[in-house]
Amino acid sequence: MPDLTVRQQQIVDFIQLRQEQEGICPSRAEIADHFGFRSRNAVNEHLRLIRQKGFIGETEGKMRALKLITPLQRHRQKVANIPIFGSIPAGFAQAKVQEAKGCVSIDIGTLGITPTPGTFALEVRGDSMIGKHIMDGDIVVLEQGVNPKSGEVVAALIDNESTLKTFLLNRGKPFLRAENPKYPDLIPAQELVIQGVFRALIRRAAG
Repeated sequence: MPDLTVRQQQIVDFIQLRQEQEGICPSRAEIADHFGFRSRNAVNEHLRLIRQKGFIGETEGKMRALKLITPLQRHRQKVANIPIFGSIPAGFAQAKVQEAKGCVSIDIGTLGITPTPGTFALEVRGDSMIGKHIMDGDIVVLEQGVNPKSGEVVAALIDNESTLKTFLLNRGKPFLRAENPKYPDLIPAQELVIQGVFRALIRRAAG
């Protein structure tokens, strides 16, 4: 999370002090008076930047009422819960019924992704993607509703069987390739449906 500038930290300290002394945060006019700002626009700009950095928020139901966000709350803002919809074979394609298995919590900053309502996760079973460093037992985070580019890893339904493979095009026709030479290419006989495009990998620590 970005650090505050000296002036931004002074404003946060002033808000915190007033909150501790009086039980409420100062108004924008009071902040302007305290720091000698000539207009409330300057206050609003500082508050906008501080809000972007996650140090203040607005009290719901109260127009322009400030509230401090604690370090724990700021940490929670960086964590997202991604639903896990069962497992997917990274081997030979298998008929599979999607099953909910709870969720996995991810640190958005560490993984470098911004989850959306279409983000989901699957547990990997098999070794067909080891060339992409995706191992048995890993959890892959995928994005639904995205058109894959050639070379991207996808969760796909090929002729009604699910699998995790690399999406490729041959003369404009899509097919799936394993990243392990012992598995053949998969060419759809009837249908190839992309269920999700790979976004991140989560590996559990060895027990």
